[in-house]
Amino acid sequence: MPLAAFPKCFLDDLCVNHTMTVNQWIDMSMQFDVDGIEFYWGFTPPNDPSEWDRIRKRVEAQGRSIPMMCYSSDFTKPDLEERKAEVEQQKQAIRACVGLGVQYCRVLSGQRRPDVSREKGLNWVRECITELIPFAEENRVQLIIENHYKDGYWNFPEFAQRMDVFLDLLGGIPESPWFGVNYDPSNAIIAGDDPIELLEAVKHRVKTMHASDRYFEGGTLEDLRQVEANPHTGYASILKHGVIGQGLNDYDRIFSILKGAGFNGWISIEDGPDPQTGVRDIAESAVFLRRKMLEHGMA
Repeated sequence: MPLAAFPKCFLDDLCVNHTMTVNQWIDMSMQFDVDGIEFYWGFTPPNDPSEWDRIRKRVEAQGRSIPMMCYSSDFTKPDLEERKAEVEQQKQAIRACVGLGVQYCRVLSGQRRPDVSREKGLNWVRECITELIPFAEENRVQLIIENHYKDGYWNFPEFAQRMDVFLDLLGGIPESPWFGVNYDPSNAIIAGDDPIELLEAVKHRVKTMHASDRYFEGGTLEDLRQVEANPHTGYASILKHGVIGQGLNDYDRIFSILKGAGFNGWISIEDGPDPQTGVRDIAESAVFLRRKMLEHGMA
């Protein structure tokens, strides 16, 4: 089972401050025991097929691949034309995936806007994703919906953050080999749900996984709910990413369930809370995950 790494702690350097280049991230990731690297749309050239080809060849020359694209679609916008634009933007991300050699492109529900009801939001998101599945199939790219918390550059948390909404959304989209789940156990904890219960409910539709570990520092889940009540960009300061294996998740149970379900997809490390220690943290997480994968017969 292959392992990838995602530059969580370097996103501001890559997308906002521009103090790190894509080439630097690619080369830096050679320090980790991983088979591939996950890309984020915010640092991906959006309209340059020649650059997609160059990047893919650079990674392949290092004996690795780019298996996953972390894209953040926002299908809960009340305006129909804006939702149509979001669908077109996701299609462009899928085209980039083809150029980069990416197998899996993330799709999200969108932001949990206070003025959007559950019923309306579910209908809008289902319509958008259902429209995208044939396009993904045509391009041989699999869409993966994540039980997500919040894109770091959004104002509101994920519309389908909580398990009941996520399962309701998933159940309303026809099963397809070109659509599945990117499971993130930490996001279930943040939603106030049991990550094992969620995994049991979706295990047969899981295609990829974000391996992460979270913990709270200087606050609680209740404090997080209060912070979320007011729109703000980014994550709450009390919510921390940690080295995998040192947080709240039970990876023995998670891997046991995945193994039993026949999972053999990519696992991507979403780790590195501090850019100053990110390289060391990701490397430690890779060591932990390789050991657990071996213990559960998933290596």
